Amino acid sequence: MKITFIKPNIGRFDHSLYVDEARMEPLMLGVLAGLTPPDVECVLYDDRMEAIPYDEPTDLVAITVEIYTARRAYEIAAEYRARGVPVILGGMHPTLLPDESQQYADSIFLGDAEHGWAEVVDDARHGRLQPRYQARVGAAQVGGFQPRRDLYSGKGYLPLTLIQFSRGCRFACEFCAISSYFHRRHYARPIEELVDEIRNQGRRYLFLVDDNVLSDREAAKAMCRALIPLGVKWVSQASLDMTDDLELMELLARSGCLGNVVGFESIDPRSIALMRKAPNQGAEAAWDQYQRQVEVLRDFHMQTWAAFTLGHDYDTLESIRETHEFAMRNRFCFAAYNILMPYPGTPLYKRLQNAGRLLWDGQWWLHPEYRFNEAAFVPLNMSADELTRAVWQCRDDWNRPWSIFRRMWDFKTHLSSPARLVLYLAYNPLYARESYKKQGMLFGLSRQSPPAQPPARSAAPTMANP
Repeated sequence: MKITFIKPNIGRFDHSLYVDEARMEPLMLGVLAGLTPPDVECVLYDDRMEAIPYDEPTDLVAITVEIYTARRAYEIAAEYRARGVPVILGGMHPTLLPDESQQYADSIFLGDAEHGWAEVVDDARHGRLQPRYQARVGAAQVGGFQPRRDLYSGKGYLPLTLIQFSRGCRFACEFCAISSYFHRRHYARPIEELVDEIRNQGRRYLFLVDDNVLSDREAAKAMCRALIPLGVKWVSQASLDMTDDLELMELLARSGCLGNVVGFESIDPRSIALMRKAPNQGAEAAWDQYQRQVEVLRDFHMQTWAAFTLGHDYDTLESIRETHEFAMRNRFCFAAYNILMPYPGTPLYKRLQNAGRLLWDGQWWLHPEYRFNEAAFVPLNMSADELTRAVWQCRDDWNRPWSIFRRMWDFKTHLSSPARLVLYLAYNPLYARESYKKQGMLFGLSRQSPPAQPPARSAAPTMANP
């Protein structure tokens, strides 16, 4: 038996295909392959940088689907189904929108694969694939199995190993699909399994893909203590309240943490309260635009990737510009200026839907004319087009060469060690190029909607080795 794993791309340019220079290893597919019995042949194709050989014999196609890749994933599924090959879709998007995803596949998998993938493989092997599999969510890689990293060979991924300690987050931010998917729970795997995987993968630089690696502070401290003797350098995603615990900050620094993606979201306390961003909230009378937290991060040499969501009900064109000035003033390593997106299944989506403020038929991820980084709802204090232009102007200014040079001059962060300086100089130009390339990209390759049912099959499918 043979299973083909697919990582879809976002879409295409008007003038040509798009190749993602900043592509990272698709950890979720390596995990799936690691869960698959050893007698099953596994192959991986990454639509971000290589053509998919649709006519290559296979017995099952497994596609991981995120909201930004849903349209392209459905196109890929249609190609295989037209050839008589069964397709199963999994990932966060099918779990949050199962009825939509079901239309475009022979089967969908809801929840975490660790708790049901073996049944899928067995059913596919015996020709009885079920329309829907439901699994619970929980800790990663239960039982200590390791991803099939051999499948990544030769695909030009960044020299950074993706690995996972925990999943989920205990907070309930209004716009966050993670909270909806994991029901505000946080799940950590045994630390000895994480250490064993780190030792086996061979690289010194790691990206822990956790949704909020510090959601459980005591678990995070124990993880940091275990990492100290390994001599690794790592980054992850973490909430700003880490700065309230100086013992945790010390352990982060000693464990090799170079910095984290941190959701600042807004510099307006009213917006922070509206989005229910608990780790960012403080007394409004003492609001200092995070200066205490930023100084703590700098004191421990953390190179911060500051993430902002722009377009909240208190935002104006002026406040969006002030957000950019805040990021420049603090010389963050990276800044992600993100338009507030109504993800399906979130409280934000429901609120905007009830108010009649959703655009693109309420399904921006499927609309044939929607473009990456466009507003998908009607803001209160500006038009959708004005929001799109204002956020793009922030991105454009941030990624200019003069901006990269100016932000580099921070001896507490980017210039505090050779490793940090190399990270800064290597990845800032790379992500700048990707920002320019992706802006305005159409989702999928075709302007026609993918068929919900497979076209008529011209011939019986060719099966792989049994």
